[in-house]
Order: sequence, then structure tokens, then C-alpha cells
Amino acid sequence: MASSIGNEKSVNPVLRISQLDALELNKALEQLVWSQFTSCFHGFKPGVLAHFEPEVKAFLGLILWKFTIYSKNATVGQAILDIQYKNNLSQTEKYQPLSKHQKLWYLIFTVGGRWLEERCYDLFSNRQQQSFCKIKSYISFGSGLLKLCGLLNFLIFLRKGTFATLTERILGIRSVFCKPQNVRQIGFEYMNRELLWHGFAEFLIYLLPLINVQKLKLKFSSWFLPITGLSNSENTLAAHCRECSLCGEWPTMPHTIGCPHVFCYYCIKSNFLFDMYFTCPKCGSEVHSLQPLKYKIEMTDLHV
Repeated sequence: MASSIGNEKSVNPVLRISQLDALELNKALEQLVWSQFTSCFHGFKPGVLAHFEPEVKAFLGLILWKFTIYSKNATVGQAILDIQYKNNLSQTEKYQPLSKHQKLWYLIFTVGGRWLEERCYDLFSNRQQQSFCKIKSYISFGSGLLKLCGLLNFLIFLRKGTFATLTERILGIRSVFCKPQNVRQIGFEYMNRELLWHGFAEFLIYLLPLINVQKLKLKFSSWFLPITGLSNSENTLAAHCRECSLCGEWPTMPHTIGCPHVFCYYCIKSNFLFDMYFTCPKCGSEVHSLQPLKYKIEMTDLHV
């Protein structure tokens, strides 16, 4: 009773993008299974699977076919997207599962065809005899013809939306949804937030290079630390030229800008080149002229 009800359920057409997504998921699963399988042989001699790689891939494909197409009428990618294969050769529009012959031919076309292509390439790639060269040319021609037919089938699929692969068209199997699809309620709140944030980020990227951060820093420091004149310690420090007013270290090649404070040549030069309206961070004086400072240091001062 349950099987008859399942066979009588109506089918729902599948979007093109869903069919292509299922194919990509199938490829990703095959690569994942193969990488996990080869990782088991990392401790063996390199190239141990090279001679039997087509057969091993065919065996893994057989296992996947047994637990997907044969038992569930759907590949792994289709099962994730709630898609199944329908026997399109039946005259009824109701859902009909694949026949055993269709499942077997699907295995031959997918797994067997891939194994035959890889094994023939290995057999005839290193043979130089004329007969083998002819066989190789025939196989290459057949492979190219199949790829051309696959391209034509893909163009027809983009036009009509059915039979995403050449195997599906030959066997007469079509992708349908397992369950009726509800109307999707699309909310645009998240999209609006993303658009607003990206617009704000692009505005900041455009605005930030136009802002003189050093100038603003000095301006805010002058607001919160108003200049009321130099203290005795600062006068003494400036007089003895023991500290750069920018880096706080012993001044290298000391220079002045017209105020009592001293700067390293590289410190004041880099800041002045970056900002032509640079002012002294200690007293706020503008750069009138960059002059080297000549002074005499006692040897005792170097150890203070």
C-alpha cells in the first residue's frame, strides 16, 4: 500500500541550478572519498596505487552506486537537495522509480565508461606500434565525439531545463523533487544590512586617506593638554638636547624648527614631509626653518 502511494505521488520539476549543484556535490564527494582512501596508503611505497588506480576508482564508484542510485534512486548530491531520478520513459506523469536495467546502464555509462577511458589511455600511451596507434586514435576520436555530444546536451539542458547530462538523456531518467516544494519567503533585512554596511565601508575607504591623522592627534592633544609654557625640566632637557620631542630617545642628528625643542633629523623630516603644516607636539609652534643644532656634550652626560 505504501509503495503504491509513493508511486502515485506527483512530480515537481527541478530548477537548472539545483541539478547543477547536485552534479558539483557528486564530484566533490568522489574527490573526498578518493583523498580519504589514498591517505590510508601514505605509509606504503610511493606509487603503490598507480598501476591499479582505474580499478580502485571503479570499485569505489561501484560502492557509491550501490548505496545511492541502486537503493535510493538518487545520487548523494541529489539526496542532499531532496531530488530523485524519475523513469521518464513511463507514459504516466506520476513518479516512477528507475528500473533495474536503467540502474545497471547508469553504472556502465558512468563508472564503466570512466574506467575504460583511463585504462585505455594507460595501455596505449606508451605503445608505438602502428596498430596500437590506430586504436588510440579511434579511442581519442570517440572520446572527443562524446564530449561534443555532452556539450550539445548541456546547451539543450540550458534551454529546456531537463537531462543535465548525456547519460540521463540516453537512459530517459529525469531529476524531480522528492517532496512538494513550498513557496520560499525571501526576507531582505539581511541583504539590506549587508548593502548598508558595504556602502559605509566603501565610504570609509574613500574618506580615510583624506584625513590627516597626525594633525588631528596633535589638535586633540592641544585641547586636552593646553600649553601654558615650558616647565623647568623641559627647558633643562631642551637646553641639554637629551631627548627628541617625537620619539623620546636621545636625538640623532638633532635639529630645531625654531622653538626650544629638539628633534631627531629623521623624525622631524619624515613628519614634515608627511604634513607640511606640522607643528611641535610640545609647544604647538609651526616649522619655520629646519636647522641643525650645534652643541657640546660632556662625556659625563652620556652616562646620565
